[in-house]
Amino acid sequence: MTSRLAPALPHSRYLQRLFNAQPALQAATEAALDRPFARAEMEAMLPLGADDAALKPALRKLRQAVMARLLCRDLLGLARLDEVIATVSDLAEVAILAALECTTRPDARHGRPIGAESGQEQKLIVVGMGKLGGRELNVSSDIDLIFVYPEDGETDGPRPISNHEWFARAGRRLIALLHDVTEDGFVFRVDMRLRPFGDSGPLVSSFPALENYLLTQGREWERYAWIKGRAICDDSGRYAAAGIPGLGGDAAGLMQLVTPFVYRKYLDYGAYASMRDLHGQIQREVVRRDMADNIKLGPGGIREIEFIAQVFQLIRGGRRPALRIRPTRTVLRELTAMGQLEALAVAELSAAYVFLRDLEHRLQYLDDAQTQMLPAGEADRALIATSMGFGDWARFLAALDGHRANVSRHFEQVFALPQAEGDAVHPLAGVWLGIADGQDSHGRLAALGYADPAEMERLLAAIAQGSRYQTLADKSRRRLDALIPPLVEVCARQPNPDATLARILRFLDAIARRESYLALLAEHPQTLSRLAAMHSASPWVADYLRQHPILLDELLDARLLYTAPDWPTLGEQLRRELALHEGDTEAEMDVLRHFQHQQLFRLCAQDLAGEYELTTLSDHLSALADLVLAVTLERAWAELPGRHRDTAAFAAIGYGKLGGKELGYGSDLDVIFVYDDEHPDAAEKYAKLARRITTWLSTVTAAGTLYEVDLRLRPNGSSGLLVSSVAAFAQYQREDAWVWEHQALTRARYAAGDAAIGAAFETVRREILAQRRDRERLAEEVVGMRDKMLQTHPALPDDVKHLRGGLVDVEFIVQYLVLAHAERVPALLANSGNIALLGTAAEAGLIPPALAEDAQQAYRRLRELQHRQRLDETPPHAEELAAVEPYCEAVRSLWRLVFG
Repeated sequence: MTSRLAPALPHSRYLQRLFNAQPALQAATEAALDRPFARAEMEAMLPLGADDAALKPALRKLRQAVMARLLCRDLLGLARLDEVIATVSDLAEVAILAALECTTRPDARHGRPIGAESGQEQKLIVVGMGKLGGRELNVSSDIDLIFVYPEDGETDGPRPISNHEWFARAGRRLIALLHDVTEDGFVFRVDMRLRPFGDSGPLVSSFPALENYLLTQGREWERYAWIKGRAICDDSGRYAAAGIPGLGGDAAGLMQLVTPFVYRKYLDYGAYASMRDLHGQIQREVVRRDMADNIKLGPGGIREIEFIAQVFQLIRGGRRPALRIRPTRTVLRELTAMGQLEALAVAELSAAYVFLRDLEHRLQYLDDAQTQMLPAGEADRALIATSMGFGDWARFLAALDGHRANVSRHFEQVFALPQAEGDAVHPLAGVWLGIADGQDSHGRLAALGYADPAEMERLLAAIAQGSRYQTLADKSRRRLDALIPPLVEVCARQPNPDATLARILRFLDAIARRESYLALLAEHPQTLSRLAAMHSASPWVADYLRQHPILLDELLDARLLYTAPDWPTLGEQLRRELALHEGDTEAEMDVLRHFQHQQLFRLCAQDLAGEYELTTLSDHLSALADLVLAVTLERAWAELPGRHRDTAAFAAIGYGKLGGKELGYGSDLDVIFVYDDEHPDAAEKYAKLARRITTWLSTVTAAGTLYEVDLRLRPNGSSGLLVSSVAAFAQYQREDAWVWEHQALTRARYAAGDAAIGAAFETVRREILAQRRDRERLAEEVVGMRDKMLQTHPALPDDVKHLRGGLVDVEFIVQYLVLAHAERVPALLANSGNIALLGTAAEAGLIPPALAEDAQQAYRRLRELQHRQRLDETPPHAEELAAVEPYCEAVRSLWRLVFG
């Protein structure tokens, strides 16, 4: 009878030799061919408690059994790449853990290693690097290991030795158990060169020694290597179940130590240059050794795919914990979800990765050799082509070349050398270098269109001769030298070149010591025009960018920058990111701040591009505040000690600009907090929650702040309770509230929290606003409140908010109309904004339609002037005020009509 394994055997001389020597293994392989080699099955083949002499052959027999079945399943089409790399990775972990258990048992002579500080037994941590760390091992892979232990100290036996010596001995035995070649072969070749100081360094390192090395000696390529670093632990619980606890050591402590080295808190665009340099070194070695046919290191090979994934991890992993993952294809998929790589690019890279890894395995199946070189012989070429599913070598090679071409194209797109750092010299480089040397460049700057070239030259010279520039690291100074000439050029194209360049130079001076931001601009010169345009458009935006330079990242992708927000989707993304930092309040607060700054900046960019009416922009800014309030409330409650329910019966109510959905850039949030909960500790718990929410929103952290919060509109103002039950709030509004508090209630709305409580609040609001009132007395109260306001905010002619006929007058007119007439005109109870409510009042015959229309125009135009004033940081121009004056006069006429 023909063996089911027969079609696989011609493609692996290693398999033929193995089965010829061990016919029983061939029979066992054929019998189990239909199922993958499970981890538990591997563990069952290894004796627990065996010494080195017994474990060594058992490990090698295990490898033979695993490799035999795996090769046959793959070559027969029964296994895909995921099974192959997972099985080999399982084999490596099972073998390492067995060797670790064997070599780290306490012995009668030396005892156990004890930490000098903690007094606790110390455990050896075996760190898998490279493809082992990523669980992507190939079938003939070396395994890259690093040995670490937490504390120095000495053993507690009759003949004590240092912990370092004890663990070094254990490490050498572990290597021998896996690496030594015996009559049964080997298990894995072990490579220890990634440890601190490489081959010249000690075999094992304590936590303090490793930390000191990473801080003082760690190089960029080691950051790249540690992305994959992972402690090999007893995840299956086999050893714990056998009474051997803690096998694998303090993995969490190790990663807490390494993570800050690998992942920077900021966006680390310097990683492009570092990875580019590393790739260049590899390519030079490929050329030197004539390795163009190496499918791992050659052009378009596996390493280039890994570099694409890992450069984004290095750049963004500090800010996005979701990228702190190890498998290459998983990283690529996450980059698509983040919008960093196009879906088509990821599909092509993933397809190439699978093809190249399958090919890598078939090359290694031939002789169980660690090779990635295409064969030169015709016979082996035919075997490879057939095992890859092609009729001949030519057709196989065409498919391979297609995949490698795709990888090379995407690699070049990601790592293309920016012009600023290439061979080309910018035409204005001489101007900048001349100014730095004290030369006169007035004429050149004037020719570019600068109105005051002498002042621009002075500002440039101040940068060049300033202590900040003079003390920059060489790399940063070179980057700044490369950036300033193109920035001078793009600023000259703006309608206000002098102001634009002055603002950008202040910005550059602020970020000059932040090498990563200079790297971002240098790596993406296409961002310079957007940067200049935004600095030209608004000094407020320029200041905002200077305060939050991390927002430079937003300029990279115009598609994202100018996409209208989808708040529900953004809310889901924000909550997912916060979940990654659960329990770390500072990190959660920073995530919220980065999110709010990012969304505010995008809205500002879209606003400056003319994509929004002011009312739409305010709606978005209010929706952003609502979302931040909602998520802050959720997180603050989730982390409140002793909370008595999963979801808070609590709501935030927006007043003022937030309540009226008229938020602008930098607006405060006027809020009150209400709850509806019968629990005896409810008032105390919700007061703590309110304080936490306020702290989360207003505290200044390294990432800045979110919003200033004003709670003075709560019942009894600053002297009142921080939170109120819905019933207490209703009672206060019915019995004790002042008229001005009812005025404020006209613009109040539910903003965040329990929607049922929000609905209860709205019922109370409508009831209070619809009360019957003495209109004459009400008018006196409203006018009196306006007069009191004028004492602290005089009606200056260029103050669009407080001038007579201005924004406050319109608001007071609308508030009076609501309070005086909502009883018989329920449409006035809608919180639809002042412009809409003026229309409602006119339709109800309360005010003349013509005056209502002019008042609407006044309110609309004055808000636009106020918005412009915020962006320009200058008072409105006289001609702008003159243009709106007729409408302001209409408001004054309406005031006289309404109040007499």
